[in-house]
Amino acid sequence: MIRHDEISNIDLRYRIRKQEILFGGNRKLKIYGKLSCASGKRMKRENRVFFASEKEALALNYRPCGHCMKMEYKKWQRKTN
Repeated sequence: MIRHDEISNIDLRYRIRKQEILFGGNRKLKIYGKLSCASGKRMKRENRVFFASEKEALALNYRPCGHCMKMEYKKWQRKTN
């Protein structure tokens, strides 16, 4: 997990282009989603984190975004209920 406030914009873009970063998340809400998600783009920089994989986000107890990852969110919801 990489915190947005601990990485430069240049390094962030480089890692996204190299596909080292595939998902973004909200550190306080413990939600992760696609980098293109409108909900993710609205969050504060100090709350934003990045993940190399979905597996990494799940291992850190983040849940899928209900907007950009509807199917994954429904699967997660079924497991928790």
